[in-house]
Amino acid sequence: MNYKPNEGEQFHVQYLIPKSAVIFEEEIKKSRFITYLQQVNGIAEARLHWQHIREQHRDARHHCWAAIAGSPQDSQQFGFSDDGEPAGTAGKPMFSALQGSNIGEISAVVVRYYGGILLGTGGLVRAYGNGVQQALKLLQTTLKIERQLYELTCDYAQVNWLQLLFEKYDVVIEHQSFAEKVKFELAVSDDDITPLSQEINARSAGQLQIIKKD
Repeated sequence: MNYKPNEGEQFHVQYLIPKSAVIFEEEIKKSRFITYLQQVNGIAEARLHWQHIREQHRDARHHCWAAIAGSPQDSQQFGFSDDGEPAGTAGKPMFSALQGSNIGEISAVVVRYYGGILLGTGGLVRAYGNGVQQALKLLQTTLKIERQLYELTCDYAQVNWLQLLFEKYDVVIEHQSFAEKVKFELAVSDDDITPLSQEINARSAGQLQIIKKD
């Protein structure tokens, strides 16, 4: 076996994502707050979600936004906006609530219809953060497992024990071909590739190589 994980490679590739959209609404001192949660794939899609909610609520005073639009560990997919509220009183507490949930690929938009009574900075932080927290309690999630594609070529006599290992490590066989040798195209979680590689190496006495596809 010749697979070796890159230095610093992330292995936190299993995380929860939203199963369906959620809406939570409440009134605080005559201001109406409507929280929308939705699954998104990437920060660009999260911004489209925000724009879609803005178009639905053109008369609202604020449309504040926060997103963890990829893996909870991928800071490049993080974002938030106060949308005219005092700095740090809307987007940041919304984002903190999302971070505390450890859910990925999620976008939150809170729409505020101003009721004429000032809430103060503390009141705004509580209103926006709590709106997301309450919406999260209603959210159904599903587990996402990210996988990379690998190739493995073996003899026919090795197929049976390899398939048992594939089941053990929840490997998805994307494609297989049978000619002089058997060739597998495999989708493997980064969490599982190292122990899978070690077991294949031991069973084949170092003869088999699992190769990452470009």
